[in-house]
Amino acid sequence: MTLPDSGSAGREAVEAITYRVAESEGDRSAVIKGEFSSDTVFEVVGSGSGFTIRPTRLDPPVHKVFPDDEPEGDRASEGKRRFIALDSDRVCGYVDTEYEPWNRRLLIADIEVAGPYQGRGIGRTLMSHAIDWARACDAGHVWLEVTNINAPAIRVYQRMGFTFCGLDTSLYSGTESEGETALYMSRFLDQSAGQ
Repeated sequence: MTLPDSGSAGREAVEAITYRVAESEGDRSAVIKGEFSSDTVFEVVGSGSGFTIRPTRLDPPVHKVFPDDEPEGDRASEGKRRFIALDSDRVCGYVDTEYEPWNRRLLIADIEVAGPYQGRGIGRTLMSHAIDWARACDAGHVWLEVTNINAPAIRVYQRMGFTFCGLDTSLYSGTESEGETALYMSRFLDQSAGQ
């Protein structure tokens, strides 16, 4: 047992987080409002022959709350899987995945961790489960999309081995995210190695 250090004396004790595949309708329909704060934007600078992505400091920092998505209904399929993080019986995080066999890609469709649980490694653990699922599906790579202003997520994805592989300057046109750029990141998998 580890005793709390002086910096955590005021924190409330948190039960152990458990992880599993979403089993019930309640697991599959749990929604966490996505949000983040960032003091950096990954600015996309175009030129005649390509583009550069460079981190640029923001002053003041930005706080973003994602708008609600349109409900898609329960379209469970063999290639889709949701992994959830539970604090007791409360869903505090999830990652939605979809395997695309035609190009052996596991798509990270959504990953969310509730605000009070952020910064505790829950997102990294959920992504680890998704990567294990990708290997079980014989995926060659894992792919995701992230807005260029979500620097905290981009940095975590980079530490996890993801690299930039593309962008879309029009994906968010006509939405509450107008003016942001969609960055695509991928991580190639070595099937013989663990994570």
